[in-house]
Amino acid sequence: MQWLMRLRVLWGTHKSCHAFQPASWHLRSQSVTATGAPRWNDHDTPEKFNFASDVVDYWTQMEKEGKRGPNPALWWVNSQGDEVKWSFRELTDFTCRAANVFTQTCGLQQGDRLALILPRVPEWWLVTMGCMRTGIVFMPGTTQMKAKDILYRLKESNAKSIVTTDALAPDVDSVASQCPALKTKLLVSDHSREGWLDFRSLINRKLLKLKASDVLWCISDPGWITAAAGTLFEPWTAGSTVFTHHLPQFDPKVIVETFFKYPITQCLTAPSVFRMILQQNFSSLRFPTLEHCTTGGEALLPEEQEKWREQTGLLLHQIYGQSETGITCGTARGSQVKTGSMGKAIPPFDVQVIDDKGNILPPNTEGNLGIRMKPTKPIGLFMLYENDPVKTAKVECGDFYNTGDKATIDEEGYIWFLGRDDDIINASGYRIGPAEVENALAEHPAVAESAVVSSPDPIRGQVVKAFVVLTPQFLSHDPDQLIKELQEHVKSVTAPYKYPRKVEFVPELPKTVTGKIKRSELREKEFGQKQPQ
Repeated sequence: MQWLMRLRVLWGTHKSCHAFQPASWHLRSQSVTATGAPRWNDHDTPEKFNFASDVVDYWTQMEKEGKRGPNPALWWVNSQGDEVKWSFRELTDFTCRAANVFTQTCGLQQGDRLALILPRVPEWWLVTMGCMRTGIVFMPGTTQMKAKDILYRLKESNAKSIVTTDALAPDVDSVASQCPALKTKLLVSDHSREGWLDFRSLINRKLLKLKASDVLWCISDPGWITAAAGTLFEPWTAGSTVFTHHLPQFDPKVIVETFFKYPITQCLTAPSVFRMILQQNFSSLRFPTLEHCTTGGEALLPEEQEKWREQTGLLLHQIYGQSETGITCGTARGSQVKTGSMGKAIPPFDVQVIDDKGNILPPNTEGNLGIRMKPTKPIGLFMLYENDPVKTAKVECGDFYNTGDKATIDEEGYIWFLGRDDDIINASGYRIGPAEVENALAEHPAVAESAVVSSPDPIRGQVVKAFVVLTPQFLSHDPDQLIKELQEHVKSVTAPYKYPRKVEFVPELPKTVTGKIKRSELREKEFGQKQPQ
């Protein structure tokens, strides 16, 4: 982190010289927050908007005029206790320098794509906002990707540049020859690598060698992104088969790594992380300042929620969203928590349970989870699937976007997730969600984790099959006896017709790079094995 601290010292000799001109939406806004920041309501979309200029640079100007307090714009802390604090003025300066690197050094232009595969480090924000300033489309990806994942994304997107760490650089090099569009590779590391540009050195060089007028280069029209057509970034869906265009107003969430000795008041993470924390010795690990906890990405078992409450005194608030939508449902702080529910719709989204024609279904009726997109598409909802008009048209259901998830909604507006549409099992006329069976299995001490899918049956059409990963103490048990025990257990804790008629013990479950179980792969395996020759 020493380069980041040196960068801050050098910044003092190159104060911002670009003239700040508030975008027109600031002048049109009719309301302000308590701190004086202009804002629009949930349905008032500005004609032009750029997060870097309209938000970051706005607060930079407030700092210059002494109208903002000393709190940092970005405060980053890693597990070793190293920290970086940047003001908005510094953030404006550093991100403009990043924009110079992309356009002048890498030769990227507005509309070009840049693959961004970084962990939660400050440079992530320099890259993203540097792209926002120049009109370059950035494609964020998880650092858990392997070479084949990276190859697929680079080839399908025709990315011209990539920014990553030295840990993933060898994987990129192994596939780069198969990506003719890839022209430049930027490394975020304390070490150099042949064939790669050193991002940190380039940022420093822009500061030390460029003229003042060049240091803060920015796209001449910072409002280039329009509400109607601009593409800001393209995240890949969990299936890694397509990527989506997002409306520019959907801004990536700030996630700061924290060390437990630092005061944190809110926590947002996946259920798997909560499970890992629950396994630790809480006699030596406390969260004295923690006030609010949120989880999303997969269902959390009721007993896990209760254990978390017992250990921390706090409730877990579930949220729901997709790559195509961002967060659309959640249990707001201070509102009632209904165990198992993912909360209510979050403005500006109108979330309903609909049938296959887009008609709204009555409360407590199973249907498709839909998000209203007509007559006005809400801010944050994706625009289209790139190069796939058939898939784009398929998810349009009347006035709604069909998420492909099955759910119910109660009289109070709380939404209950049942499973992906293609994950629902139809056995002898009964519709069974995999989560129901998996939750039941998870209560048995033999089950470390499980995945439930449909399996072909000559009489019933489909039956429930469970793929089970055993806990270590049950690995030596008799398999046939254990299967019967698990089946009886499920019958005792849920409706008997839901029990798995087939059980297979496996060493591990197939998962995506983000840790989600790939039930589709297990289902295809089942039906593939049974297909007639």
